[in-house]
Amino acid sequence: MSDGQPVIRRARTADVRAIRALVAPLAERRVLVSKEAVTYFESLQEFRVADLDGRVVGCGALHVMWEDLAEIRTLAVAPDQLGTGLGGRLLEALVEDAREIGVERLFCLTFETDFFVRHGFEVIEGQAVPMDVYAELLRSYDEGVAEFLDLERVKPNTLGNTRMLRTL
Repeated sequence: MSDGQPVIRRARTADVRAIRALVAPLAERRVLVSKEAVTYFESLQEFRVADLDGRVVGCGALHVMWEDLAEIRTLAVAPDQLGTGLGGRLLEALVEDAREIGVERLFCLTFETDFFVRHGFEVIEGQAVPMDVYAELLRSYDEGVAEFLDLERVKPNTLGNTRMLRTL
């Protein structure tokens, strides 16, 4: 855009290197989960990026977990974009994607509780799904689903993180 505002768009394969570069310092600090390049390619359709004059300055993904439930993943902005409202714009784009496909609840696992509270998320304790759905979700190989279920085996990944939910 000519006004210096990043454009939020669907991610492209050519963005994966930039997404990984954006996530790397956050993964090193254990703020975000580190993922292999192939994982980003496999989940590319879930991603939105913020593009500022050809430079990826933000990203976020919407990962569907169940009929009415999806997770906000890998929400990150470049250091020079912190405090500009870009994270909120990315999150709201993902919320719109969720509404468009019929998702009614959004989950996130985060250290940034204040940010997510400002965007309508609430801290959750215990399980957010009925036992029959819980049993189905147990069959998933996805680590994020295991984190949502608060399984013991992923506790080391989630230490200090807060489980949050927003109803649309």
